Amino acid sequence: MAETPVFGLILAGGSGTRFWPLSRDHKPKQLLELFDDETLLEKAARRLEGIIPRENLIVLTNEIQADAVREVLPDLPPENVIAEPEKRDTAPAIALGVGAVARKAPEAAMVIIPADQLIRDEAGFRRIIEAAVEAAVRSEALVTLGIKPTWACPSYGYIQRGPRATIAGYENPISVHEVARFREKPDVDLAEEYLATGGYAWNAGIFIWTVPTVIRELSRNCPELADFISELRKSSDFAATVAHQFPRLTKISVDYALMEKATRVLNIEADIGWDDVGSWISIGKYLDQSEGSNASRGDVTMIDCFSNVVFSATGKKVGLIGVHDLVVVETEDAILVADKDEVDQVKKLVEKLPPELR
Repeated sequence: MAETPVFGLILAGGSGTRFWPLSRDHKPKQLLELFDDETLLEKAARRLEGIIPRENLIVLTNEIQADAVREVLPDLPPENVIAEPEKRDTAPAIALGVGAVARKAPEAAMVIIPADQLIRDEAGFRRIIEAAVEAAVRSEALVTLGIKPTWACPSYGYIQRGPRATIAGYENPISVHEVARFREKPDVDLAEEYLATGGYAWNAGIFIWTVPTVIRELSRNCPELADFISELRKSSDFAATVAHQFPRLTKISVDYALMEKATRVLNIEADIGWDDVGSWISIGKYLDQSEGSNASRGDVTMIDCFSNVVFSATGKKVGLIGVHDLVVVETEDAILVADKDEVDQVKKLVEKLPPELR
């Protein structure tokens, strides 16, 4: 364990539509200061401090956002920000990260996390990641975190836990379980059944493994990606190989390509204040709360209003009178006003906008 280097891979290539008008193509959710003066990407990187040396932290993004990522994380070595030349879904993206790590440390352990999630119990997160790394090294299995569900959410995939895992030499008090099955996003009734039954967790897309283990599993289940990693390892020009080979890879998620087919997958349940903050509605929980179940950030005044979410990014005064169940977002060059029940349509709205506003 002591000799195993640990690398972190932060997936930070999301598009900038869900939080329009604050988010744009060049500035998606992970690059926004939604809760305080720190972006979600900064929070993700800081969350790994004490577990992963800064020089071992890699951020995978896209060409549009690479410069912004480097500005947000200026102490990261420039070569540790890797831009995908084209979107190919999560399995090719993660394979690219594995290839980058394998060139430096072919026996390393890896922690893969999304850049755009909120975790309020960061100390608890670090304890669980340390346990997951130990489990991954000692078991030679893939490890995934499962978030303890707080309600019957139909928007997440679920992990069904099996019996407690037996891992030779594992001494951490945090329990590890075998994964019985990955479940697709259920309808509400099935999600409620999962909660009533117990033993199910939300799939947060957080993975821990060693480089040899993930290459072995990809060789068995998705040889195209294993071959791609092999080419990256032996290439004398990493960037050129990525530019040439990556766009040719099949678009496939890591769940389908790897996790659902792997020989052995382990799970640690995490109760760490996790939220994927997937919409303006979910952001409202973390803004200033006022009478009438209103939530706001900025200079906002409301009269006879209830259940609104208001986000002012410019310092301008925003006033609401006699309205309810609205999302109002104000920026320098655009204003969004949407019914809460329709705010997910913002993606369709963005498609109709001129390029300079996307």
